[in-house]
Order: sequence, then C-alpha cells, then structure tokens
Amino acid sequence: MVGENIEEQGVYSREDALRIADEQGLDLVEISPNAVPPVCKIIDYQKFLYQQKKKEKELKAKSTKVVVKEIRFGPQTDDHDYNFKLKHAMGFLQEGAKVKAYVFFKGRSILFKQQGEVLLLRFANDLEEYAKVDSMPLLEGKRMIIVLSPKKKK
Repeated sequence: MVGENIEEQGVYSREDALRIADEQGLDLVEISPNAVPPVCKIIDYQKFLYQQKKKEKELKAKSTKVVVKEIRFGPQTDDHDYNFKLKHAMGFLQEGAKVKAYVFFKGRSILFKQQGEVLLLRFANDLEEYAKVDSMPLLEGKRMIIVLSPKKKK
C-alpha cells in the first residue's frame, strides 16, 4: 500500500488496508492489479475522478480544431473568377484553415477533365508560398479534388 495519508508504506492484508482507509474516511483504490502483491492507494476517489475530468477538459481546450474551407471551380473558370477565389484561399490559409478546392463537372463538361486538373495544379502552384499540397488532384465521381493545408509559420 502506498499514499500520502499512511504512516508506513508496505504490505498490508486486505482487511487492514480497508480498515486504515475507513479510519481516514477515504477510499482504497487498486492502482496496479498485475503487480505481486497488488499496489493500492488510499485516496478520495471522487476527488480523483474530478481531477481527471478537469485534466481531460484542459487538454481538449488546448487541442486545435481543423477547419476545412471549400472552393468550387467550373472546368472553364475565367481568370477574374480564378483570381477572386485565389485571394479567398490565401485568406483562409493565413487564418490556419485547410482549403479543399474542387472542379465540379456538370453534364458533358466531364470531357474537360484535363482542363480541371490543369486548373487545380495552377491553383496549388499559385498558393505554393502559403500552403502545401496534401493530396494531388483526384477525380471522385463528378468532382476533381485537391486538398491544401497551411504552411507552418516560422
């Protein structure tokens, strides 16, 4: 048995350990059941659970949430529209969000797969100083998708 609340750490019988814990008004908690003999600690179990939840909550608050912004192109997107969307993507990346750009092929425009791929590669190339490419252009159904994530700030 170990703990701050006992005078002498050592090996106790189960009954003695429970009696000591009862006298102090605390709980006997088994820490390492596989050890020989098993290791137990005298603590306030409710307080222990509360502190564990509090630590988990702090870790969750510190973790960053990844935001994914989507930008949609057509296979024959004009230069003005392209530049407008490029500026938006730069803003998203500077905020720390991931950008998922895709070319949507409607009807017979699927014939222009090559143009869509060129458009997405040009997009990735123009954003080279702000982002790194997570996945190259990939055709999924009627969409060709590329994913960019922001570069780490130095």
